[in-house]
Amino acid sequence: MIKAVRGFKDVLPEESIYWQFLEEKTKNLLKAFGFRELRIPVLEKLELFDRGIGSTTDIVEKEMYTFKDKGGELVAMRPEATASIARAYIEHALHLKDPLGKYFFIGPMFRYERPQAGRLRQFNQINIEVFGAKSPSLDAEIIALLHYISCDIGIEDGVTLEINHIGCKKCRPLYREILMNYLNLSKENLCDDCKRRLERNPLRILDCKKQNCKNISLNAPKIIDYLCEECKTYFDAVVDYLGVYKVPHIINPMIVRGLDYYTGIVFELITTELGAQGAVAAGGRYDHLVEELGGPRVAGIGFAIGEERAVEMIKKRKKLDLPSPFFFFALLGEEAKRRCIPIATDLRKSGIYTELEHEEKSLKSQMRKANKLKAKYAVIVGEDELRRGIAIVRDMKEKKQFEVSLKLESFLSLCQGGAE
Repeated sequence: MIKAVRGFKDVLPEESIYWQFLEEKTKNLLKAFGFRELRIPVLEKLELFDRGIGSTTDIVEKEMYTFKDKGGELVAMRPEATASIARAYIEHALHLKDPLGKYFFIGPMFRYERPQAGRLRQFNQINIEVFGAKSPSLDAEIIALLHYISCDIGIEDGVTLEINHIGCKKCRPLYREILMNYLNLSKENLCDDCKRRLERNPLRILDCKKQNCKNISLNAPKIIDYLCEECKTYFDAVVDYLGVYKVPHIINPMIVRGLDYYTGIVFELITTELGAQGAVAAGGRYDHLVEELGGPRVAGIGFAIGEERAVEMIKKRKKLDLPSPFFFFALLGEEAKRRCIPIATDLRKSGIYTELEHEEKSLKSQMRKANKLKAKYAVIVGEDELRRGIAIVRDMKEKKQFEVSLKLESFLSLCQGGAE
């Protein structure tokens, strides 16, 4: 038996209904907010993530699936979607078509890391991105959108929305120096990864999950205390607008995000229900990403929802069942099958879930199948019913049966609560 690759998981029908629930609820809300779907390829040039995410990030250094294609070009399976969406935004000059570009994407990402609960090598995200504007009210609206999604999918009681501001190009260098001075005092107690980060990207140490590093970070200077006046005013305005949007939140000065393109506002949707993997969703502002990838100077903000983690939380709160057929046609003989296939097909075309038996099986066996599928009505047609031009319809719940004319209209009438 050939099994799935380690860290890659099948989603079976009993679970996929939770994914559908999550995606449909989210899509409905996104459409109401004016977002449009943008689909991006799985493979990108390696340079995109090197420049976009940052060469010193864990993703680029250790986690990407990379290889040379047959033309000798270095490519990577996308480890995240924002850089790819920004690339598409630049390549197709979307800033000329959409002054305020609002896009969403749903699909798999790939990172080579140790598989564990809530973390797979192929994982799925819902990405929301906005290009072309920078405003405290817009930032608050995007954060509010994440909160509204959590309410729509029913997990708001198990999550906390946490926000922070990580400074700009003016105030971050000063904080970086102050942070490095503090961290150097405990350099020997940092993990090997954080020792490397100390010179290249010390803010990433604040995001390290190793306990020693977390203990050191706990007393580190907070970036929120070193914001320039412009950043502080902006952050205060975002917090104020979150009140207008009625979004519960807390300020967490330890949030820094693990990708280099973030600047300014950052936020996470945190839970304690999933063990170490506490972030169900995360995002922030990335005002220099498009320009750094060769595009125009365009501000951006967005977030991503981890579908596996959101689904796990939904499953703890809601029991969803696979859909059951409205009609199950139990057919006895070839002539009954030929007569009823057109009726069943027309019912399906009308959007009515209908099943029929294709194999030659006894009535008892077919009724067992109808019961197992939890069909509302079993439609029994044999030689006698064909001769009389009727079908016997059995209400599987009420255990009652009656006759209807063997015409499409009779079954459509049943769907509307009547009978011919």
